[in-house]
Amino acid sequence: MDGDLSHSMQTFDPAEDSRAFREALGSFATGVTVVTAQGPDGPVGITASSFASVSLDPPLVLWSPQKSSRRFPLFRDARHYAIHVLDGHQQEICRAFTREANAFHACDWTEDANGVPQIAGCLARYDCTQEIAHDAGDHLIIIGRVTSAAFRPGLPLLFQGGRFVSLKG
Repeated sequence: MDGDLSHSMQTFDPAEDSRAFREALGSFATGVTVVTAQGPDGPVGITASSFASVSLDPPLVLWSPQKSSRRFPLFRDARHYAIHVLDGHQQEICRAFTREANAFHACDWTEDANGVPQIAGCLARYDCTQEIAHDAGDHLIIIGRVTSAAFRPGLPLLFQGGRFVSLKG
């Protein structure tokens, strides 16, 4: 069996200790994405690690914006959007869209036919039409139908335990 067994696991009630719950969730390494859409005042983006595949037939993916985000209404209401899987070298793009919605100065990008920004140099991009949204506590689960996708080989930008981590190829 692999792993360090010298540390015992901490058991807690997540309803009583949200900080410990957040730390426990941080144990899971996630890929980093930037979701982009066309807002009422121009293009917008947001960094998100809550991305998952849902279905191959039909092609569906999900992501979950936090309701307390100032950008939440823009993405809740976006009919078309793109999810970009960041490459390991794109930490600055991640940080830029964490700080501000219009951080397109941090990357090369173009717009698709729906006006959705498409960030260059990512490992993958999923162009989506919002299919359905489900309330999920302090987040909203947005399921999108993938209308177009693109990808290339490479190693993803990963986040775990409050820090970026990398894979060696």
